[in-house]
Amino acid sequence: MWSLLVGLFCLWNLSFSVLYPLSSFKPSRHIIGPTSRLPMLHFSRGKLSSFPDLLMYLLYLGFPQLQGKVLILTICAAGIGGTFQYGYNISIINAPTTYIQAFINETWLERTGASLESGVILLVWSFIVSIYSLGGLTGALIAGPMAIKLGRKTSLLLNNAFVIIAAILSGFSQMAKSFEMIMLGRFFTGINAGVSMNIQPMYLGESAPKKLRGAVTLTSASFTALGLVLGQVVGIRELLGGEESWPLLLASNVVPGLIQLMTLPWVPESPRYLLIDRGDKESCICALQKLRGSDDLSSELEEMLAEQAAIKGQRAKRPWELFQNPAVRWQLISIIVLSSAMQLCGNDSMYFYASYVFQEAGIPYDKIQYVIIGTGCCELITAVTCNLIIERAGRRLLILGGYSLMAVWAIVFMVALSQQGRISWMPYLSMACIFAYILSFGIGPAGVTGILPTEIFDQMSRPAAYMICGSLLWSNLFAVGMAFPFIVEGLAHFCYLPFFTVCVCTALYVGFFLPETKGKTFLEISKEFNKRNFKAQTWWSQKRWGLRRTHYFW
Repeated sequence: MWSLLVGLFCLWNLSFSVLYPLSSFKPSRHIIGPTSRLPMLHFSRGKLSSFPDLLMYLLYLGFPQLQGKVLILTICAAGIGGTFQYGYNISIINAPTTYIQAFINETWLERTGASLESGVILLVWSFIVSIYSLGGLTGALIAGPMAIKLGRKTSLLLNNAFVIIAAILSGFSQMAKSFEMIMLGRFFTGINAGVSMNIQPMYLGESAPKKLRGAVTLTSASFTALGLVLGQVVGIRELLGGEESWPLLLASNVVPGLIQLMTLPWVPESPRYLLIDRGDKESCICALQKLRGSDDLSSELEEMLAEQAAIKGQRAKRPWELFQNPAVRWQLISIIVLSSAMQLCGNDSMYFYASYVFQEAGIPYDKIQYVIIGTGCCELITAVTCNLIIERAGRRLLILGGYSLMAVWAIVFMVALSQQGRISWMPYLSMACIFAYILSFGIGPAGVTGILPTEIFDQMSRPAAYMICGSLLWSNLFAVGMAFPFIVEGLAHFCYLPFFTVCVCTALYVGFFLPETKGKTFLEISKEFNKRNFKAQTWWSQKRWGLRRTHYFW
């Protein structure tokens, strides 16, 4: 596992080295600004004294505006117990499938003296897997009120209670001879993931500077991919995926939660929440100083005060109130379309075919688990790459390009599946399509979609918007999981036709209706959407004004 992490770090290092050669780094530059209270890091040309210096150097090269160590700690502390858990808990349940199914049958046999039929075992197992989505939906629904009442940081901290309960239930399920404890554990794990998937992007987006808002918020997707990969690695038979150790595997999600409990209390609350929701200007300034590593905060504070003045007297919106508000009509349509497309595009369903395609390509059955880790690495690599280019390429281009490429690969994949038994090299083309599809999803839609609710909604509407996004994400995840086997049975090799349609329609929507948000303040983005939200009303007002003017001159 450590060799994998070192390899990924070296890949990251290489990407930075290509983009920014070491020789171009000036010896006199500081990682921390001159007005910071934190210690400064000095680099001589070509010489880095320690691993932390190297890490800070790499972060500086990629994001020169990332001046405060506290912001880096905030990203890591929020991510390790946040969206990391979503990816990790999705992947660790796959490895012990056979052992848990056997445990269900053995437990029932001890209780009743009769074995379960294979269909009943499969039904119980399907419920264990799908209840994670129901827990996620529950978490998404409570995330908004938590973020409003408790704050972003406190909500993330309290959210770890769910994963601790889940770890206890899953870890002792075999000892207690109760598969129902696994079900409950998965439900609580889903609640944890649902809360973190909503609150972490909100927290990071509100804590980041404008020029880095996209890159910082996008780290949520990077931690999801990292959790997916580490879950796949830890789940191999040689580690915790064996017959005796699977309860430890299911309980291992408590470790990231404990790490977050030890690190997140040291970082500040969201400055925007402190100023706009609580009206605490002094705490907001203090939080900004810690996050930026600088005392020069006049422009950023002025922007926050302008946003506070714009929504003065308003209270936090409820989800149903957004549907009644014409001022957020196109923002709401945008997040509904993009959040639904996240699960309806078929990326997760690619893993359904992975084992079959890899086996057809001649990979030994006992080696397939290592190849599947490669699919997770693809998501991680693209998530990191997306972090590097989002502030250069913008949000709109990445989403549009991602869905367009996925539509192309869906067609190629269907053709390859239909010709699998006729042409010898078709399994290799199918395998290439799986990796290409996952890469296309990771380079844009996977991460950028989670940024948009933070950027296109104001402070009072943001928690409700994330509740809607989260509800759609988890509902569609559950629906696809239930419907996909029937889609495969009905459409056979053309089972990706519905996903192709979703990708094409989403790409068209983004191309025609979604404005770019890169480098804009929240108020500027709001004005951009207002042009569309009130377009009909503006046209009618102009028409009436024109008629009155004509009548006046007549």
